[in-house]
Amino acid sequence: MIGEDRDLLLRLLALPTAGPLETTDEVRLWDAVHAYSEAAESFGMRTVHLGPAREADVLRHDVPAVVREAIAEDPDFLAGQPNLVLRVGDAEPVVMFNVHLDTVAPFEPAGFDGVRFHGRGAIDAKGPAVALLAGVRAAMAEPAVGRDVSVLIQAVSGEEGGAMGVFGTRPLVEAGYHGGLNVFCEPTGMRYLPRSTAAMTACVQVRGEDAVDDQPQAGHNATVLLGFLAQHLAGALAGRVPDGRVCVAGLHTGRMHNRVYGGGELLLNLSYGSTASARVLAVALDAALTEGLAQFTARFRGVPPFHRTAVDAALITRLVWRKRGLPALPPQDVPLLDGIVPRWPAHEPAFTCDAIWLADVPGAHTAVLGPGSLEANNAHARGEHADVADLDRFADAVRDIVVKFARNGGT
Repeated sequence: MIGEDRDLLLRLLALPTAGPLETTDEVRLWDAVHAYSEAAESFGMRTVHLGPAREADVLRHDVPAVVREAIAEDPDFLAGQPNLVLRVGDAEPVVMFNVHLDTVAPFEPAGFDGVRFHGRGAIDAKGPAVALLAGVRAAMAEPAVGRDVSVLIQAVSGEEGGAMGVFGTRPLVEAGYHGGLNVFCEPTGMRYLPRSTAAMTACVQVRGEDAVDDQPQAGHNATVLLGFLAQHLAGALAGRVPDGRVCVAGLHTGRMHNRVYGGGELLLNLSYGSTASARVLAVALDAALTEGLAQFTARFRGVPPFHRTAVDAALITRLVWRKRGLPALPPQDVPLLDGIVPRWPAHEPAFTCDAIWLADVPGAHTAVLGPGSLEANNAHARGEHADVADLDRFADAVRDIVVKFARNGGT
């Protein structure tokens, strides 16, 4: 990465780009996209698409509820979250790289000490986005790049916040902005991951009656019920499928100490590597919830403060799917990447990213590749960072991928 690359990354890191699903603070994704496109155009790429997704492309049955609700509440929700497509060349075949410029919240100040970049998005994924440009720029020294093969870059919004790429990557892929080889830039420790899980989100809702703390038996205690179910479901679902994970996530009933809350919600995120595994998890969750409610009733029927909750448990509890039906990217071979970077070990679990939207594209080879790791580089956490050396290695890998793709005629 040269000085201009470092200046661009610091500029991007200084922009708050957590989307409206993550924060109510200022969102400057348009500024980030314009800065990125200007940098790409300075060395010969051209912008072939720039703008947000259309509402008609987004409001579908499999779109996460959080996105559908956000669109219903805010008519400008999509307008502030643009997607960019850059291109070199007009020839076929095409190699496509996807990177996202939106981040999680909260915003963290940008910094650079000469060795390491700090700030939200440093590793996920503004740092890799800038290194990607550096790699493509270097690859353009190969005459076949742009003449015999083309390069696409998708720089998207809507990867974070639970949007799952439904108003970023998916509409771009459906519009034909993909290639014979597709690389999604996410932290993988410079190992290419030729598969990606999808995820579904279940919400266990309790809708009972509140009560005063002096008469707790008069109401339904959603806190005790959901707490019991959280433990039961954690034990019943863990390890149920080999290609997915169960995250028992947020539990909320209330914050005050002097009342019994009759309503609340428990969220579970269930990742899966295949449609078959998704079905197994869904069936298992239904069965485990029924069993957990029965056990709660048996356990607390004779406990006076919780008798009413125990008797009515099944009546006041329901399962609602907040996200379901998304595709997973199945394992595949990506021979062009062999010899450039090592392959992700088969025994290590995959993770979820926008690569799922290439699952049903005929003839497409798809992998996830990037510098650093989600854990070691504090992605989504305080102190997110990226080392220049890691970003440089990724830029070199991008260059080698594009050059090899060009010299092999896209195979």
